[in-house]
Amino acid sequence: MSRILVGTCSWADATLVKDSNFYPPWAKSSLSRLQYYESQFDIVEVDSSYYSMPAEQTSLHWAKSTSSKFIFDVKSFRIFTRHPTPLNVLPKDIARALPARLVEEKKNVYYKDLPDELTGELWKRFSHALSPLHHADKLGVILFQFPPWFYAGNRQLDYILECKQRLPHFNLAIEFRNNTWLNEKNHATTIEFLRDNQLSFVCVDEPQGLSSSVPPVAEATADISVVRFHGRNSETWESKEITTTERFNYLYSQEELLEWVPKIHQLESKSEQVHVLFNNHWRDRAVTNGRQMKLLLS
Repeated sequence: MSRILVGTCSWADATLVKDSNFYPPWAKSSLSRLQYYESQFDIVEVDSSYYSMPAEQTSLHWAKSTSSKFIFDVKSFRIFTRHPTPLNVLPKDIARALPARLVEEKKNVYYKDLPDELTGELWKRFSHALSPLHHADKLGVILFQFPPWFYAGNRQLDYILECKQRLPHFNLAIEFRNNTWLNEKNHATTIEFLRDNQLSFVCVDEPQGLSSSVPPVAEATADISVVRFHGRNSETWESKEITTTERFNYLYSQEELLEWVPKIHQLESKSEQVHVLFNNHWRDRAVTNGRQMKLLLS
């Protein structure tokens, strides 16, 4: 029987904790906030794993602190999705092992900069860190959110397959931030590739009409379908002068959420699970819309 799980992208965003009334006064610690969050939602996306490598002890703590039905989706570490990665967020021994020219010349490194033995070690540690969640059946998908410069092409398809091969025991979800993957020429090929390789296509709701806009397509390509709501704030979407949280400052209306209800039920009919996640995490925007969506889907 299919399950629709609704949640948000992070339970510990600073503006949610400090500038909203979502958490009750007694929820002062990270643990108590997570436990209160679980009383409201079925799933959460871990965002911190994008900024730094996750730790096995943290995953074990999350697994032990939540009920058997609660699910964690985890965002891939940034270097694996071809984003620039500051040297100081790499594990210290990995950073020390980098070629001297990289350390001297660059503030950020990319996946292509690292020797094969170091990338292999990073993949191994990432997988090992998430194993407590996996063994507890609480790990949903690993989200690979590729950047706008990750264009559709055969080399990029090969790299996505490499990611799958590096994490053979996990479910991977692929989010594109470049609309060439879904244009008239590539749409069918993209979806067929993901379906053939049991990779979840991440359906997105985001601002339209911009050069980077990805259309709100609903496609089921694996056992788990994923829908992520980024808000529709076109004024902030491509801005580089604001914080990440400010970019997602948007509150969906009920009418806008209703547009997705039939799409989500369509995904439900073709999937074992549907993960519906709100990334409009400015103050209580995401939790408010998450609660609304739970009611609309029930």
